[in-house]
Amino acid sequence: MHVYDTVISGGCLILPGGLAHADLALDGPSIAAIGHGLAGTRTIDAGGCYVLPGGVDPHVHLQLALGGLVSTDSFASGTIAAACGGTTTVVDFADPQPGQSLADALAVRRSEADGQVAVDYGLHMTIPTWHAQTPERLAEVPALVDAGCATFKLYQAYARMELDDVALYRAMAAVAQAGGRVVLHSETGPLLEHLRGQAVAAGHIGAIWHERTRPARLEATAIHRAAEIAHLAGCPVHIFHVGCAEGVAEIVAARARGIDITGESCPHYLLLTADEQLGGVDGNLYICAPPLRAAEDQSALWRALAANGLDLISTDHCPWTRSEKSQHSFAQVPGGVPGIEARLSLIHHFGVNRGHISLPRWVELCATAPARRMGLARKGALLPGYDGDVVIFDPQRQKTISPDTLHEAADWTPFAGLAVTGWPRTVLLRGQVIVENEKYVGAPGDGRFIRRGGKRQA
Repeated sequence: MHVYDTVISGGCLILPGGLAHADLALDGPSIAAIGHGLAGTRTIDAGGCYVLPGGVDPHVHLQLALGGLVSTDSFASGTIAAACGGTTTVVDFADPQPGQSLADALAVRRSEADGQVAVDYGLHMTIPTWHAQTPERLAEVPALVDAGCATFKLYQAYARMELDDVALYRAMAAVAQAGGRVVLHSETGPLLEHLRGQAVAAGHIGAIWHERTRPARLEATAIHRAAEIAHLAGCPVHIFHVGCAEGVAEIVAARARGIDITGESCPHYLLLTADEQLGGVDGNLYICAPPLRAAEDQSALWRALAANGLDLISTDHCPWTRSEKSQHSFAQVPGGVPGIEARLSLIHHFGVNRGHISLPRWVELCATAPARRMGLARKGALLPGYDGDVVIFDPQRQKTISPDTLHEAADWTPFAGLAVTGWPRTVLLRGQVIVENEKYVGAPGDGRFIRRGGKRQA
């Protein structure tokens, strides 16, 4: 009998084809076999637990420089938090500055992450306004795809980042020709800036005006426009952080028209609302873009996640401290909320336990689908030959979320006070235990940069 390096026994495996009570064997960094009575040099008892692939979070912002601030979680602290929450791969961003080549931006960002990350990581390459308008910069796109950076972030909002329809088409065409994919922040930016300015001029500075000046229908029409431009350019497009029913409807309709489009949502859109959070005493904390919406939108999001209208769940983890969020006007608040650690447990509790989604769909949304869409060929599933990224998840573990129970660096969490049932117990990264009995036992630097293939390779 072959003796494997590690055998995880006694658990319920969540496989691409469904559930199985079987052993999972790992040799070196990879999954080697699934079966019964497997022998290992080390055996990990997963009795009473689910065994699932490590989560893949395709949308995080670690040590993001923005307006003189740097987001609160470093590559080290943020990926330790990810690991403790059962996420073993994240995809962050490289943001080129004016005059900087895409290759140099990639090298700089990798130098910040390499040796610091506790889990594996990839990078999206941002194409800002000044690069999209420069043919020499767009000509660099194929080299980035060859370097394993096969997804490109485009914006329809934010000064110095937003692309008009012509620039969007040019960038998408360049990405498509190189075999890459586009990930998109889709809002009607210039008009939103106008509406925000009007509100502030009229003395409306409270956080609730962040939502009132970013109407859901303007998010939806931006998605519609981008989908048609992507189709014209022959470019696959993924819509980030969808939070409204109108946005979901546009994605579903575009797919029905034959457009290669996917969409994601995030835990804060599924669990928080504009009236309760933005309208509350600490409303500034919850400012993010697109903004939180209504309870009716949450219902639409859950239905879409269950019925394949939306494809995956990310966190858009972008943490700032209470002090940094404490500004006089909503228009001055840095956007973003933390969430990298609790994603798996929140979606298990409020999705699976509440009957919105099944166990296999939970894993599909948080691991398999993001790995597939982002070109992570060996991630996101418990299959022989895949990386040995494994989570032993205790479905009976009860925990109340607070800053003290999380490893994130921010001094607050949007999910404070939420009680969840189900939490990761043990986490392996490429066959090595990095979280044991909910304690982080790995080291920054355990993670590595993962080259991701374009659509021609994936």
